[in-house]
Amino acid sequence: MATSVVQIRMDNELRDDAAQMFDQLGLDLPTAIRMFLKKSLAVRGLPFEVREEIPNKETRIAMENINNGSNLSRSFSSVAELMEDLNADDPI
Repeated sequence: MATSVVQIRMDNELRDDAAQMFDQLGLDLPTAIRMFLKKSLAVRGLPFEVREEIPNKETRIAMENINNGSNLSRSFSSVAELMEDLNADDPI
């Protein structure tokens, strides 16, 4: 069977991390990529579900901010105090 060379661009960290993970599974990176392509052909699509990460990046950052106590608005001791602050800028 004739073969051909396929080149892809990716950042070094992704390549190194993937190569290390596949090495732990007893695979080299080219073999893992061939396995991905063969499985894609077998299922006639991507061999995994493609969906937005839950929580998404923005939500994860907000959760980290809460856990770290950074980038937060001021706290309120009551709902009335919160509502007073929310309505402070209203021209009514």
